[in-house]
Amino acid sequence: MKAQSSASVLLVCLGNICRSPTAHGVLEHRLREAGLEVVVDSAGTAAYHVGNPPDRRASAAASKRGIRLDHLRARQVQLDDFGRFDLVLAMDRDNLEDLLALCPAEHREKVRLFLDFAGEQVSVREVPDPYYGGDDGFEQVLDLVEAATAGLIEQLRREGA
Repeated sequence: MKAQSSASVLLVCLGNICRSPTAHGVLEHRLREAGLEVVVDSAGTAAYHVGNPPDRRASAAASKRGIRLDHLRARQVQLDDFGRFDLVLAMDRDNLEDLLALCPAEHREKVRLFLDFAGEQVSVREVPDPYYGGDDGFEQVLDLVEAATAGLIEQLRREGA
């Protein structure tokens, strides 16, 4: 079943408590500011944290930038997500490979790295997992996510979202 809007995006990391909910919150916030109606969701390739809120450090870092994550809960990617979403964006290559292994052939073109949308704004193509590091890792994730979000919104506008 197709989402009932002009576009839909699923953001994916491993456990869905750090990177993908941060990207989810930032993208929702920036889309509201841009006046665009796009369905946004996030999920993990693993079921480690299903039902849990985002990591407190991710929520704290996002909150400092005016982004709320408290409404989000971790879930695992489901096979039907590939048909429901127009884009399925992985935070790193490991998750990209996991998604491609699960993805039906007819939806493979939807699966990409999120940072591909950042273009030349960043010199990396993967959002590093901040889980085992310090607070500065969560700030770095936000910086990278903001860059990719700007590029994604630009593309969504071009495509008439």
